[in-house]
Formats: sequence, structure tokens, C-alpha cells
Amino acid sequence: MEWHDEGIILGTRRHGETSAILEVMTPAHGRHLGLVRGGRSRKMQPVLQPGNRVEITWRARLDEHLGTFQVEPVELNAARLLDSAVAVYGIQVLAAHLRLLPERDPHPGLFETLRVVSAHLDDAAVAGPLVARFELAVLEELGFGLDLSRCALTGSREELAYVSPKTGRAASREAGEAWRDKLLPLPAFLLAGGETGCDGEALGEAFALTGFFLHRHVYEPRGLTEPEARSGFLSALRRSLGKGEDAA
Repeated sequence: MEWHDEGIILGTRRHGETSAILEVMTPAHGRHLGLVRGGRSRKMQPVLQPGNRVEITWRARLDEHLGTFQVEPVELNAARLLDSAVAVYGIQVLAAHLRLLPERDPHPGLFETLRVVSAHLDDAAVAGPLVARFELAVLEELGFGLDLSRCALTGSREELAYVSPKTGRAASREAGEAWRDKLLPLPAFLLAGGETGCDGEALGEAFALTGFFLHRHVYEPRGLTEPEARSGFLSALRRSLGKGEDAA
């Protein structure tokens, strides 16, 4: 058994004295693990860092085996990401979300989203909105996507401002006003074709929205807790954006 693919490294763990088990996200083979012989060598350690883009060759006697990876670097992003707390926590959050998906299930659209997000994690102003959208994409891939295309009450596509915690469907500002205390705020930047910029309040609302549905549909049914990296990412994001506002 053998295949070739590109991948973004999510993490590694030791295996024996000299090898490592590598976890990558690939477009055609999903999240995949494999053994890298000599993965703990001085030559390979800088390559096998989260966030790096690599070319992968996987080989195994049978498809269900762990198999071995041959790894060639394409884009070494890890050194740049390590300079930012937002980026360090961010790549951990992305990896934790991807581990909610079945191993080896292909999700090419999510891989492309991961590629874009991971390339901008060291820019806090861009990373926040991108990670929030990534969480929406993960919910969609897991079968719990939110319907943010039109108002569930009127069918209107204008002035969408709320989301029902029961149905995950959007409501317009006017139609949802009477129930606003029972609805979740919907930041405009999460809407397709909507505003791209956002402030700290909108970011907080976005992560409260995605976090609510992650807890309801994923964490609680599976007996999981929210990954610590998510709260670390949000804290680092607030600190970074706060410094930016002070500087301005």
C-alpha cells in the first residue's frame, strides 16, 4: 500500500529512541498518522513541527496498519508561528478541532480552509475571524452546520442578526427583536459575503456562538471538555488586540 499527498502537520509524539509518530491533515486522505523513522533527529525535528506544509509518502503492508511516512518539507511555517502566542495556541486549536473528525476521512474543503487559516495565524487581527469561521466549517463537516443564509421566520436575507440556540437558524434583526434575550448574537463577519472586519465585541460573540454549538452537539454528547488551547487562544487574542488598540 502506498500513496502520495501534501499535508499540514498537526502534531507529533515520540516513538522509541529515534522515531516519531506524525499526525498530518491531507486533502485526499484526511487526518492521518504514520511513523517517521529518525523523526527525532536534528535534521527532521525542525521539519516535523505543527503548521509546516510537507509532501508525504505513506507506505504500509495493509491499509489498516499505521504505516510509515517519508516527509519532504514544502513550507516551514513553524518558526514564524512560534513568535506569536496567538499562533501557537491557534495551531493547537485547529488540530484539536480536526481530531473531532474520523481519522482518514477526506475533507478537502476543510484542508484548504486549514491551509489559509494556518498561513495567517501570526496576524491576530486576521486570525480571530478566520478561526471562528473554521469552527463553523468544522460544525458543518460534522453534520451540525448552522443555517445563516436567511431568516427562519421571514425568509429574508437582509439584516440577519441572531441565531436560534434550538435550531441553529438565523433570524433578522426585526423578526428576532421580540426574542433577542433568548437568541444568540450573529456577528456580520460570519455571514457569506458580509463584512470582513470586526471588533473585539463581534469576535467574542462569534466564539460564543460557535462554542455553544460545539458544546451542545460535540463535546457534551461525546463526554469531552473544550480543549484548553481554545481558551488559551482567546486569551492571547484579547491581549494581542488590546495592545493593538492601545498603540493606536
